[in-house]
Amino acid sequence: MTDTALAGASADSAAAKRPARPSRPAAKPHGQWKVDGKTPLNANETWKQEDDGLNVRERIETIYSKEGFDAIPGQDLHGRFRWWGLYTQRKPGIDGGKTATLEPHELEDKYFMLRVRIDGGALTTEQLRVIGQISVDFARDSADLTDRQNIQLHWIRVEDIPEIWTRLEGVGLSTTEACGDVPRVILGSPVAGIAKDEIIDPTPLIEELGERFIGNPLLSNLPRKYKTAITGHPSQDVVHEINDFALVGVRHPELGVGYDLWAGGALSTNPMLGKRLGAFVTPEQAADVWLGVTSIFRDYGYRRMRTKARLKFLMADWGPEKFRQILEDEYLGYKLADGPAAPKPTTPGDHIGVHEQKDGKFFIGATPLAGRLSGAALVKLADTLEARGSYRLRTTPHQKLVVLDVEKDQVEPLVAELDALGLSARPSVFRRGTIACTGIEYCKLAIVETKYTAATAVAELERRLADLAASGELPHALSLHINGCPNSCARIQTADIGLKGMMLPTPDGDPSPGFQVHLGGGLASNEREEAGLGRTVRGLKVYVDDLPDYVERVVRTFVAQRAEGQTFAEWAHAADEEALQ
Repeated sequence: MTDTALAGASADSAAAKRPARPSRPAAKPHGQWKVDGKTPLNANETWKQEDDGLNVRERIETIYSKEGFDAIPGQDLHGRFRWWGLYTQRKPGIDGGKTATLEPHELEDKYFMLRVRIDGGALTTEQLRVIGQISVDFARDSADLTDRQNIQLHWIRVEDIPEIWTRLEGVGLSTTEACGDVPRVILGSPVAGIAKDEIIDPTPLIEELGERFIGNPLLSNLPRKYKTAITGHPSQDVVHEINDFALVGVRHPELGVGYDLWAGGALSTNPMLGKRLGAFVTPEQAADVWLGVTSIFRDYGYRRMRTKARLKFLMADWGPEKFRQILEDEYLGYKLADGPAAPKPTTPGDHIGVHEQKDGKFFIGATPLAGRLSGAALVKLADTLEARGSYRLRTTPHQKLVVLDVEKDQVEPLVAELDALGLSARPSVFRRGTIACTGIEYCKLAIVETKYTAATAVAELERRLADLAASGELPHALSLHINGCPNSCARIQTADIGLKGMMLPTPDGDPSPGFQVHLGGGLASNEREEAGLGRTVRGLKVYVDDLPDYVERVVRTFVAQRAEGQTFAEWAHAADEEALQ
């Protein structure tokens, strides 16, 4: 026997004497329909299959609105109602320390938050007036602009929902799939169709997607929520990097204008930026590509665990190359052309201020305080715009409003009237850059108050840092994002200063509301080359009452230490931890 054979025989003999290794347990199924079948693997997936969320509308109209809140069973109340833009709101007086310990029925009031779906942010003054009057009549005058271009109302009774739907649908609005495990509102450029420098107008595409797929049972049972953003403006004004699906307008050197395709972005407690697939999408292909990516999520998305049921987790496992291949081979049936990335924006994407349209008229971007308005203010705004000859406006992904079609001689009078309504077209750095989520005032997930905190901080910072503003030393752009819990509805990881609500210990042992601080985040803009998440410094937390003190201190430190041309985000990532305290 050769040496090689002897060595092999010896190894075989040794192996035979060793105890067999225990076999690894089989990997648990993810609940992917195309891999594991459609058998539900958790309670959410069970009730979603038993009765489509879209079907609850009939019960709301014929039963619950007549019999009242107490007649609503749990799976409808805490599940299917979301398919129609309805969440129960937080009961007043429950402090943030109890958010994680009480059951949903203990936290909730017998009223709803109602989310009006506004795809592309496009509104007429007639539609705005209807929303405002619904707020006055049924929502205790509440109205919040969201950073997803929706308008949210509060204090809604189930008895009033059919009448509200009648009024909304009478002017072409709806609440269909404004929440739930469905395609949520489609973000669109607030200056679509009117900007002088627009690459491509996404309005026809957004309208086609809405008509074909929103409220369609084909896509009404996704693993979890699904967010879309589409822009044809070079400012990249729809926060595309943090959406499940996004198209960004580009010019292909051979194929003309179209879109750069992104997928798999989302924040929450496990933030991931979307991935470029390197594919160029023509206007003619765009709707089918959206359907293909959405169908991948439906068929391959992870359904077993809600915490993994977003497209970003599938993208993290597959990678953009495999994702694109599956899209082309299984869903499109053809290859997409390779395409260029969109260049760095050269203008801000919030569209604040006065800008000339391509038709010679003007649009005016104005900001309320952290998205907070009122129903009466919306009605008054509609009247004001019509008196100045404007009948169209847009909401934005930055909790702003953009008024369209203003004649040149009406611009300054309208700017003054907007200011009187609490909408500033020439805001301070802090008013312009501050957004806030709903917070503990209405949200069952929240831990701290946000809207009042934001308004207080803006006023204090305007006063305290007036010297830097007067001297020109204050940065011309600075984002302050305030979130009431870890879920990042206010995009805390992509702000210069992002604040995550939490309860903080105090010397007397009684926890107090505060924030964990994230610094130096941002999405692609004229201020930075590409998107990046903020820096979290261990132990850097601030009480709510101390927030103005902290922001003033860190801004003054930045002004004193920054290198020439350095942005706040660049400085925050490079600075010593001591400088950030």
